[in-house]
Amino acid sequence: MVLFTGLNSATMNKILLIEDDEIMPKVVARILQPPDYQLDHVSNGKEAFEKLEATGYDYALIITDIMMPYANGFEILSKVKSHDREKPIPVIIVSNAGNEDMIMEAFKLGADDFLKKPIIPAELIIRVKRLLMNK
Repeated sequence: MVLFTGLNSATMNKILLIEDDEIMPKVVARILQPPDYQLDHVSNGKEAFEKLEATGYDYALIITDIMMPYANGFEILSKVKSHDREKPIPVIIVSNAGNEDMIMEAFKLGADDFLKKPIIPAELIIRVKRLLMNK
C-alpha cells in the first residue's frame, strides 16, 4: 500500500518512538510496520535528543511518552517544536497519566495529538495517517 505518491515515502514515514516501557515499542512496531513506516525507538529523553541531533531532526512524526528518565515528553516536545525547521515535526503524546491538566499542557506546548494508554491499534493508525497527510 502506498500512502504518498510522488514523494519520498522513506522520509515521509520515518517515525521516532520515545518510550521507556518495554512492551509499548513492540506493540507500536506491530501496528506501524514496514514498508509503510520506518520506526526508530529510543527509551529515554537523553537518547531522543541524541537521535534527533544525529539525524538532523529527519523524522516525519514523533510519538513520545510523557514520564521518562533524563528528559520527559514535555521537554522533548518543547525542543522539537522550537527547532528551526521549514516544516515542524508533528508530535503525538502517549501516556497512561492522561489527566486534563497534562493533556492541556501538552497542547499548549504544541502537541499535535494525545493518546491515552493502552493504545487502540486502529486509532493510532488513523491519527498517524492524518498527521502524515497534513505534512
